[in-house]
Amino acid sequence: MMTITAAARAAGLKVSTLRFYERQGLVPAAARTGAGYRQYSSEEVRRLRFIRRAQELGFSLEEVGRFLHLSARGLPPPNELTQLGIEAKLGELDQRIEDLQRVRLALASVLAGAVDERLGCPIIGALADCPVAAPAGREDIG
Repeated sequence: MMTITAAARAAGLKVSTLRFYERQGLVPAAARTGAGYRQYSSEEVRRLRFIRRAQELGFSLEEVGRFLHLSARGLPPPNELTQLGIEAKLGELDQRIEDLQRVRLALASVLAGAVDERLGCPIIGALADCPVAAPAGREDIG
């Protein structure tokens, strides 16, 4: 068992964030010692890490809550998954992957010295949603 400070540190969070997650119902209220100190198990720290990482990847707290709920009761039938927005989230992730691959290609072009300065900065172009040509001999970059 860990104190709130140790649990927050182990999960890569601030104590205030951990308390916020508790208030939002994403983490069950911690057990308390006789002196009133919160105590967290390694499983609760794992849950906190999941929440933090999911947020880093762009999932909302509402979506995180849905995932935690699904995890607790098992996967629902496919028609219910659609109602939960899983298909839409998959589309968002696919778009994000495409965007990241485009930016990666632009960065690789700069590193390879395969930049045509007349066309402007490929990094700005990639972030502005413009296609970027692969550097010569580097078609495998994406």
